[in-house]
Amino acid sequence: QLACCCGTAACSLCCRCCPKIKQSTSTRFMYALYFILVTIICCVMMSTTVANAMKTHIPFYKQMCKGIQAGEMCEKLVGYSAVYKVCFGMACFFFLFFLFTIKINSSKSCRAYVHNGFWLVKLIVLAAMCSGAFFIPDQDTFLNAWRYVGATGGCLFIFIQLILLVEFAHKWNKNWTAGANHKQMWNGLLALVTLILYSIAAAALVLMALFYTRAEGCMYNKVLIGVNGGLCLFVSLVAISPCVQNRQPHSGLLQSGVISCYVMYLTFSALSSKPPETILDENNRNITICVPEFSQGLHRDENLVTGLGTTILFGCILYSCLTSTTRSSSEALRGIYTTAETEVARCCFCCVHDGDADAEEHIEKRGGQTVVYDEKKGTVYSYAYFHFVFFLASLYVMMTVTHWFHYESAQIEKFFTGTWSIFWIKMVSCWVCVCLYLWTLIAPLCCPTREFSV
Repeated sequence: QLACCCGTAACSLCCRCCPKIKQSTSTRFMYALYFILVTIICCVMMSTTVANAMKTHIPFYKQMCKGIQAGEMCEKLVGYSAVYKVCFGMACFFFLFFLFTIKINSSKSCRAYVHNGFWLVKLIVLAAMCSGAFFIPDQDTFLNAWRYVGATGGCLFIFIQLILLVEFAHKWNKNWTAGANHKQMWNGLLALVTLILYSIAAAALVLMALFYTRAEGCMYNKVLIGVNGGLCLFVSLVAISPCVQNRQPHSGLLQSGVISCYVMYLTFSALSSKPPETILDENNRNITICVPEFSQGLHRDENLVTGLGTTILFGCILYSCLTSTTRSSSEALRGIYTTAETEVARCCFCCVHDGDADAEEHIEKRGGQTVVYDEKKGTVYSYAYFHFVFFLASLYVMMTVTHWFHYESAQIEKFFTGTWSIFWIKMVSCWVCVCLYLWTLIAPLCCPTREFSV
């Protein structure tokens, strides 16, 4: 009886306290847990603080490292090369599941059961893949080749997120415009939100000009702030130009406001990631310029800043993965959009149910969490696309944790010290986002015989 209370009964009681969950959501949540687990391991491997603490507090550390053949002080288990190998295993795991789940349309097929279950077996397979990467022969050749694969996959992950951001802006405007045909309240909401978005973008531009520039120097910052501010103004004028309005009546300032805010965010993030500029003051001392004075005080507690910043960053990555794998997102990447006639205006327009209205509830007789089986009639998201996005996210995590092309000096404690590679990746992402949005506006003008729907 005591064993029962400490085992299945305790687990059942714990699970019964959990809120109701959909089957599709629980599956994606479990894969996300695997992703988070490997990501945490990668951060630990890049931390010199953790490595030094292990050397100090773990007894027989040197003997243990020699026993597992990880080097005299486990140097094979830390640094960028270890992160590359672990992420190689995770990327292979999700890529194999991507191939395994292609063209699954029913949740009752054998492959669907594998996708939605066997969690302990899959955890063992994931651990085996991450561990097996350490035994790949000719490590130098592998690391050099895998670095470029990771950079390509990481850039593709960023590109997909930018496409979905542009699609999100158009979807928002189209949904609320559809409501404006029936109620004037939606016109007021459109105007209010547009005003808020442009106010945020303008305030961000002014604040960056105040804190990231000065009268002498800071030429990079001045040029980039001016260029990106000009691009926001340019796409706003194009969006409301008569020629674009004739071809796309749904085009408006709401989309431009969303893109402008995101461009200002990327500009701020890029300027924060730029290596600091130093000059000699009148006392021949090096002083840092082109950064806010208060940020220098914040960076004194590097562990707090790194921990909080890393948590927020990977939370955003995880959110991007989960929101990018819905059926509407995967259809948007293939050019399939909801028609205006079927649009139902709602404030939280992005929270659209994937057709689970007829889902049945199932409660285990022995107790446990209530699970809504929302895939009785078919899958509510693309299994293959889901795994492909996590495959790309694995490569993006690998490149981000190792500072992209500044991998040799990478440390998790210096995650926010700034490197030129991270700076230019963010700036190029900013310009690609503007180009994607601009193309959605001018594509009907360049190709008048084709049908475009955004």
